[in-house]
Amino acid sequence: MYRRLAVGLMSLVTAGAAVLTASPAQAVQSVTLAGTIALSNCSASLVRFPNSAGTDQAMMLTNGHCYEGGMPSAGEVLVNRPSSRAGTLLDASGDSLGTVRADLVLYATMTDTDVTLYRLTSTYDSIRDSTGATALTISAGHPADGSAIGIPSGYWQQVWNCQINGFVPTLREDEWTWHDSIRYDTACDTIHGTSGSPVVDVASGLIVGINNTGNDNGETCTLNNPCEVDDAGNVTVHPGQSYGEETYWFTTCLDAANTLDLSTPGCLLPSPQGSADLGRRQTAVAVPH
Repeated sequence: MYRRLAVGLMSLVTAGAAVLTASPAQAVQSVTLAGTIALSNCSASLVRFPNSAGTDQAMMLTNGHCYEGGMPSAGEVLVNRPSSRAGTLLDASGDSLGTVRADLVLYATMTDTDVTLYRLTSTYDSIRDSTGATALTISAGHPADGSAIGIPSGYWQQVWNCQINGFVPTLREDEWTWHDSIRYDTACDTIHGTSGSPVVDVASGLIVGINNTGNDNGETCTLNNPCEVDDAGNVTVHPGQSYGEETYWFTTCLDAANTLDLSTPGCLLPSPQGSADLGRRQTAVAVPH
């Protein structure tokens, strides 16, 4: 997973520019860094659902394995956890617009997918008024094979540009298993520190996924070396291959009030075990009893 080598590398962004020199395939950036967030160990983004209102508390999206409490175990789902996680909001050029801070982990898991969704202390309107920044919108639809995508990393202040190269029925890494994962073509050779970066569809400007892992050295199904498992159970390994997880799953769990409700019919996000004592709290997640 792409968090592992992030800590301590931020100084290389300015001290060693050659490390971040884009290849020709990455040089043309139709997707910018606007709305991205730099965390201490990962990338993130300022996000909204398709029907979010300006008066709603804003949200920040990153990977489950970037959760400040440590990587959730396989089968573990976290909802409505207090948080004070902070990140640096960036403009299109990667310059700082100030700090955003969470007050709640709405949802976090590394089961079936790899996401952490935070509620921020500020509304979308107040962030826009104070910084000029607007949130990226999470698409309500499944991404399309062959689509042009951009992966803007707030941590590295760099954008990778490539295309979707199919979908993986099951992606397995160490104890974790993810489903219907996004495979990139070779132009998106994302690196450690890009974990949590949004995968943005170039044509629509919508978030269709979240960058989460890649195979470092050709090992099979080990940490930092995910393997692909097809519908027949055949395992293949592609050294250097990078992957993302789909984000439209969030929109399958929205109720009439535009709130995440894990009991919504057709909701694709896994629910926590023993969740009877957890309920709705403002824009917090409602879970099935």
